[in-house]
Amino acid sequence: MTTSLSEFKQAAIVNTLRTCRLFVGLSPADLNAIAEITVVKSLGKGDYLFREGDLSRGFYIVQKGAINVHRVSASGKEQVIHVFRGGESFAEATLATLVGYPADARAVESSQVLLVQKDGFLGLLRRQPELALRMLASMSLHLRDLVGQLEDMTLKDVETRLANWLLKRCPDPLSARPVTIELRTTKRMLAAELGTVSETFSRTLAKFREQKLVSVKGKTLTVLSPAGLRSLLRHNLGE
Repeated sequence: MTTSLSEFKQAAIVNTLRTCRLFVGLSPADLNAIAEITVVKSLGKGDYLFREGDLSRGFYIVQKGAINVHRVSASGKEQVIHVFRGGESFAEATLATLVGYPADARAVESSQVLLVQKDGFLGLLRRQPELALRMLASMSLHLRDLVGQLEDMTLKDVETRLANWLLKRCPDPLSARPVTIELRTTKRMLAAELGTVSETFSRTLAKFREQKLVSVKGKTLTVLSPAGLRSLLRHNLGE
């Protein structure tokens, strides 16, 4: 029974690794090798995975739940960098440095993550250099995401930021056909990602509803007219 349980856990880890874009295309043997240096960690809502400056033990992949990676300013304000969800990896950059984690990471709901241990993975990279190339590709994608988020944060007000966020999730911003967006996080967390508080976010969303631009039902947002929302965004940006 112990062996069977161990094999089951190993298979579950391999299945999660396979969903991570960092390891797309790897052979079963390679995935098993990574699984052998991987530790499963469970967190309750609000539990910290690590804090800024903590010594890096490796990088993480979300198996289930959601992890909020953020920094806290000198004034105590929390700025969300990104909320990572199932199959997403983070903290890979700490593999190449001696400094600790550059931000805090906290579970925003009951979560389970995989810790790919630093020493073991570096040894694997030395034996299989092609994995290092995959790491570079993944980190560049993360950097592009962060640059895009920084660009969004420079938009002048919450209305403009929210309109921009919604339009990025519309396949055709010029369409007049409704687009449904399922929120994978709380409205409070989305507000934080947009650099505002939940009260301001709710007021802005209510304004969009009054303008017949969106409708809201639970965690489902429907952009009633992407083209109309795009016109509002262009007007706010002075285009």
